[in-house]
Amino acid sequence: MTIFSRFVKDESGATAIEYSLIAALMAAAIIAALTTFKSDLSSAFTNIGSTLKNKTK
Repeated sequence: MTIFSRFVKDESGATAIEYSLIAALMAAAIIAALTTFKSDLSSAFTNIGSTLKNKTK
């Protein structure tokens, strides 16, 4: 019975699950943001790349 009561009182598994849910939510938000701004990011990196290419010549 003591093993069961220790198992019920142990909250480390719940904490790990909470952290993994937070990490999954953050990953989903990052993916959604990158998907939303995909064309803007692409043009920004293209401009940066062409600027760096022209400056090194």
